[in-house]
Amino acid sequence: MEIKLDDYEKYVADGLWTKAINRAIKDLNKGDTLIFSKNKTYISGTIFIKSDITFNLEENAILKASNNIDDMNSQGMKFDNITENTFINCDYNGCPYLYFIYGKDINNFYIKGKGTINGNEEIFYGEVTPTYIEGAFYPRMPLIYIENGKNINLNGITLTKSAFWTVHLVGCDGINIKGIKILNNRRMLNADGIDPDHSKNINIEDCYIESADDCIVLKGTEFFKKYGDTCNVNVKNCTLKSSSAAIKIGTETEAHFHNIHFENIKISDTNRGISIQLRDSGNIDNLTFDNLEINTHMFDLKAFWGKAEPIAITSVKRNDKTINGKISNIKFNNLKINSEHGITIYGNDNISDITFNNLDITLNNETGNDKNIYDLRPGIIGEIKDKHALVYAVGANNINVNGFKYDLNNNESLITNGNIKITA
Repeated sequence: MEIKLDDYEKYVADGLWTKAINRAIKDLNKGDTLIFSKNKTYISGTIFIKSDITFNLEENAILKASNNIDDMNSQGMKFDNITENTFINCDYNGCPYLYFIYGKDINNFYIKGKGTINGNEEIFYGEVTPTYIEGAFYPRMPLIYIENGKNINLNGITLTKSAFWTVHLVGCDGINIKGIKILNNRRMLNADGIDPDHSKNINIEDCYIESADDCIVLKGTEFFKKYGDTCNVNVKNCTLKSSSAAIKIGTETEAHFHNIHFENIKISDTNRGISIQLRDSGNIDNLTFDNLEINTHMFDLKAFWGKAEPIAITSVKRNDKTINGKISNIKFNNLKINSEHGITIYGNDNISDITFNNLDITLNNETGNDKNIYDLRPGIIGEIKDKHALVYAVGANNINVNGFKYDLNNNESLITNGNIKITA
């Protein structure tokens, strides 16, 4: 059965649809659909979703977060202003305190349609610069947050202006995201795209994502370790643009990551293509990346981690007490790369069995920045200086390149540096 949200307009107060939306959700029966009418804007505070219902945002319908942060602060939390930039210190246990669309212990939830969900990022602004925008406090509000959900579906919608992790799915089993757009501000720090966290059985396809922070990032946050591994992930046919990393695993790695596959991904206008950052006790293994185009150049060197590496695989202790897990069995097949920096692999003899098949790299010098620096943030090391190489490996074993084409474009660079085996 379809129910029109407009029928609940009598519950609108001070221009806010919060009470109307939540009352409509309460009245929905199993299998019902709530219609957000085309060409209409609905401004709301926190929305509490439930099992077995669908949101249908019709064409040009807009669901927008309130201008008042307190309308999304159901826990009545007090937030201290940031005193240190989040690119210096952004340790986060994974548990937010503000919510826009919130669900816990729910099954069979759908959001579909041609409408837009708008996170109203401006109300969270702190420091604003020409190259980055910092939040006023940390952590901020995810646009969609679901914990312990089963069969969660997003289809066709546009998500925009998130000031934090846009889609944060914690401990979920069965995530299906198809044909959505995420259009975030390319300067807004911490505004990830899709963040599956301790989740499994994930399918993401045909998506277009622009964000300042990571576009698709798999997490294993500390607070939610009880939900176990992040595994059985398939991502295909996506276009990604990021001021940070287009694809990332970590840095929160308090769990194991395995059986993960990316296929037919186009990465462009991005600071770092693929970033695998082990900083905690989890293991990362059995990953494949097939048929990727990666184009990178350096962004703000202070605010965004990375030096335009198409691929960075790093294991660094988060702090002096950390005992890192292992990274192993990762295969890259058919990569076409145009980048300012080379591939970086850096560990402490805990990285092994990394294979590249048909690797084609062209080196550019778009910004002219120093390439003899390797960025290992966050962690106890920071940055190191060493001779630039197209493929650089430290503390890693059994690194194989089968089929290697490269063009240095008159840039001074080593072809490889480290224990790397190349087969023509």
